[in-house]
Amino acid sequence: MLEQLKSIILDFQELPLAPGVPRRLDIQPVSGKASICIGVRRSGKSTYLQQRMQRLLASGVSRQNILYLNFFDDRLHPLNELGLGLVLEAYFSLFPKKKGTEKVYCFFDEIQAIPDWEPFIDRVLRTENCEVWLTGSSAIMLSKEIATQMRGRALSWEVFPFSFREYLDAEGLKSEGTLSTKERLLAQKAFGEYWECGGFPETLDLPAPLRVKIHQEYFHAVLFRDLVERHDITHPRAVTDLARQLMDNASSLYTINSLTGMLKARGHKAPKNAVSDYLAWFEDAYFLFTVRKYDASLNKSNASPKKIYCVDHAMVASVASGVLINSGHLLENLVFGALRRTSSQIFYYKTQSNKEVDFLVLRDRGERELIQVCETLADPKARKRELDALAEAIRELGMKKGTIVTRNEEEKISLDSGSVEVLPAWRFCLTP
Repeated sequence: MLEQLKSIILDFQELPLAPGVPRRLDIQPVSGKASICIGVRRSGKSTYLQQRMQRLLASGVSRQNILYLNFFDDRLHPLNELGLGLVLEAYFSLFPKKKGTEKVYCFFDEIQAIPDWEPFIDRVLRTENCEVWLTGSSAIMLSKEIATQMRGRALSWEVFPFSFREYLDAEGLKSEGTLSTKERLLAQKAFGEYWECGGFPETLDLPAPLRVKIHQEYFHAVLFRDLVERHDITHPRAVTDLARQLMDNASSLYTINSLTGMLKARGHKAPKNAVSDYLAWFEDAYFLFTVRKYDASLNKSNASPKKIYCVDHAMVASVASGVLINSGHLLENLVFGALRRTSSQIFYYKTQSNKEVDFLVLRDRGERELIQVCETLADPKARKRELDALAEAIRELGMKKGTIVTRNEEEKISLDSGSVEVLPAWRFCLTP
């Protein structure tokens, strides 16, 4: 195995880097801590590592000082039994003069595939002159357990599929500052394309049939690699049926009882605690996200129906059956995706008279945002419904303003309880 490792390490030394579109990720490495990039499969984590490597090479770091391994490589599976200690043994046997004298930059992709990786990384950081970068497709890498095992030697950062701003970067279009008329028209046109293709880097500019096929492959890869295999699920069909039910009802409310009943009606023996586990594992894989009702009482919040969103709105369109999902649900899912990139504290809000506001976002320093999503306010009934809900929420929460995101409309509205800004989705996705 040692010789195999040496060969894999040297193979990487000869491969050209493909850094792709620079990501808008403000990840700052801290001395003595591993930087962990986590996110759903195919969101661009490995490409981001290559971008970091490219920066190192541009700054004068030797290629030999960069150690890269992808632990999904089947040739590395024996490390499950032999341990990760062989990695450094192989590297320093190739470059012995670097040990203790030169800084080595370690990039380890999908390291959670190897058991007991945490003590190894902890030892590397304590005993070697190294900067360590890791990726993983599991939110468990954010957990307090990991922090405890690594004695505080890790900082985790989330990586999502392309935002709309990053999509504009990929297309070479301006996305910041004041846009000229031409730049605005180009951005609006690009938003229509982003609406269709979503943010997974691999699907950009692909024809629709191929994009749908790739999204469906991602769906199955997440289910079977990140759920069935990782958690040793004995009834994978129940997980698949649950995932499809949730995708069909993206942006909608659910309860554990209703989902358990649905699975029972389809012949699955999945108790409520199993369904709860599946939902937690979906979120752990950065695939499906649960949004709770905002309530000062945590018990009441947990007991209330919850809403479900997918990591990518276009993936919903590719996987859902099309019976229940509609463009309004997709728009709400898209807005959720834009919000989730900047905050994990996202709720929906119910007023005292039971009116619903789609999102209440809690920011740092106690700042809050109320956001309603509606395809169009052209219908007077829809306009009144959305504005009444926002006005009541603004008053109850002691806030001054709210936002309504639409497909194409833009205006400012004054209410007795505050103000409402109506923004088209393309512009909302470019707000700081």
